[in-house]
Amino acid sequence: MAQTHPFFSPATHGFVRVAAATPVVHPADPKANADEHIRLIEQAAEQGVDLIVFPELSLSGYALDDLLMQEALLDEVDRQIARLAEVTADAAIAVVAGAPIRHAERLYNCAVVMAEGRVIGVVPKTYLPNYREYYEKRWFSPASADASCGPPFILNDEEVPFGTDLLFEADNRPGFCFGVEICEDFWAPLPPSTRQAMAGARILCNLSASNIVIGKADERALLCASQSARSLSAYVFSASGWGESTTDLAWDGQSLIHELGAQLAEGERFALTPHLTIADVDVARIGDDRLRNGTFADCARAEVSPSSFDTVLFSTREASAAADLIRPVDRFPFVPDDPARLDRDCYEAFNIQVQGLMKRMTATGSKTVVIGISGGLDSTHALLVACRAFDRLELPRTGIRAWTLPGFGTSEGTKANAWALMKALGVTAAELDIRPAAERMLADIGHPAANGEPVHDITYENVQAGLRTDYLFRLANQHDGFVIGTGDLSELALGWATYGVGDHMSHYGVNSGVAKTLIRHLIRWVADRELVGAEATPVLKAILDTEISPELVPAKDGQIQSTEATVGPYALNDFFLFHFSRYGMAPSKVAFLAWQAWKDAGSGHWPSGTPDAEKVEYDLETIVFWLRKFLVRFFQASQFKRSALPNGPKVVTGGSLSPRGDWRAPSDVSARVWLDELDANVPVRTASTKDPT
Repeated sequence: MAQTHPFFSPATHGFVRVAAATPVVHPADPKANADEHIRLIEQAAEQGVDLIVFPELSLSGYALDDLLMQEALLDEVDRQIARLAEVTADAAIAVVAGAPIRHAERLYNCAVVMAEGRVIGVVPKTYLPNYREYYEKRWFSPASADASCGPPFILNDEEVPFGTDLLFEADNRPGFCFGVEICEDFWAPLPPSTRQAMAGARILCNLSASNIVIGKADERALLCASQSARSLSAYVFSASGWGESTTDLAWDGQSLIHELGAQLAEGERFALTPHLTIADVDVARIGDDRLRNGTFADCARAEVSPSSFDTVLFSTREASAAADLIRPVDRFPFVPDDPARLDRDCYEAFNIQVQGLMKRMTATGSKTVVIGISGGLDSTHALLVACRAFDRLELPRTGIRAWTLPGFGTSEGTKANAWALMKALGVTAAELDIRPAAERMLADIGHPAANGEPVHDITYENVQAGLRTDYLFRLANQHDGFVIGTGDLSELALGWATYGVGDHMSHYGVNSGVAKTLIRHLIRWVADRELVGAEATPVLKAILDTEISPELVPAKDGQIQSTEATVGPYALNDFFLFHFSRYGMAPSKVAFLAWQAWKDAGSGHWPSGTPDAEKVEYDLETIVFWLRKFLVRFFQASQFKRSALPNGPKVVTGGSLSPRGDWRAPSDVSARVWLDELDANVPVRTASTKDPT
């Protein structure tokens, strides 16, 4: 398909490409520094960068001491600013460079913002360090609140907006609005960027000449992460590097880009050559987060007057060029690909589930639980949670009454796994064959299958699912316990549960807040750490290798019923679910992100432990086909089930689908708006007809 369509441009979907520039510094040589800037600006423009941020005092050099007061140096800085501004016209890029600037008989440490071939604003540094190795108040004046109320600021014979109350916004790119602060500003208890964010800036830029000592790089990264998280923004940080004077200090050239607390990119430290650190920041996602976060809006309303900032408009390149995203896009939003974070997430998810069940047991005074074991992923994990809960409550596992309830489609493999698991875990295990009761019900309602006809419709399936749950509830009554639900978050999103009398219902659903893709890794995590005993590890690994299936229809030609052949790959469905439930993204953007994440199995990172057979890729047509299926299921075929969910703990950051929690919606809406948006903005003409299976 032709990639000239706007769909293939990251800018179409609300991304702004930013760069933290690390030039080689030439102390007290503005022309040489400008040459370095121009080369990096040209490189950035070739890579489609929209905004480039240089270090503090990048045009003069930072560690110049009293040379900063020399007229010849300051005059040359002004001339090189004019030269640099001209470059931005052809490059179609916004540039933020550092320079010493004279105004009203004072010298300021400033960020000079350039675009469209001109200087569009100058922002002075608010907080000047004057402790330990820093003596900035010897040369510079701090920005004052009334700076913009003084005489007009003239730079190279042009009047230019000057002050800390400036925001810069692209008039042709929605959400592309940035603010600027300088080095020490973001070490202050109340950084200027906090107010900039509340006034509307979605990208915050920091020009820094922070010197390096042991441990300081971690501190900077922490500040960038925390400021982007607290202010719901992206944060671009660029510090001085090689070439800066080392008379008494050293410099590492650290460059960082964060978004909503997560690091998108980090440049090489202590590099000897100029370079760019580039990432695509999602300003649309930032806007969505702010829209949903009432606290952000309330704080902005209380702390920032609408008239306290002036917005300087500029134009940048249009959303036209096709490009791959320069940012990490997780294939599995619920499953981190970083091993340490995955271990931490599994630890937290498992313990959230365990403690949720423990509380329900102590609140009800129950010493017995009832659970159905199929030999599949969900019931296996729910049983692991139950075992751990009983262990922590110092109750014997014999109080876990587990039944395997074979039906018409139960395979010998899953049944054997179910028995092996129950025995290995030391629970009270039993088998209850539901086929006689199912045959009786089918006969009572006059279903053709009762006469041996191979009619395996939804009635045939739900007779079995309903009977299993009915038996479990009555067994719970008989043994003075309650039923543990096994259905997961992914199934709730798709409506893949038999309503009311089936697996939709339980007394407590331990898996209802956990996505299917995460459950796979949780089982592997429990097995690897032998958290429920070493005897269970082999069977847990066997269960992980089993096809996901409801096993309600007899195998055909040796192939058991496949869930994913009907509802789509859970890897894609969980991807869709996360971006819809967490951010409310338009379907076309979800499709774009999914395509970026899944189009090449050989690129990017996979969660540790992912089998090679699961390292697959999907083309855009396949993604859109399953996305359409997801939209119909999620918006118009499943909400009535979610509206009647039993209790269960929220686990993942993507949110839960509980009607008492993160997701509240009417049960009788159409998916038409979402389907129309997808069809209108994704260039896949066969989206509604191509079946990749």
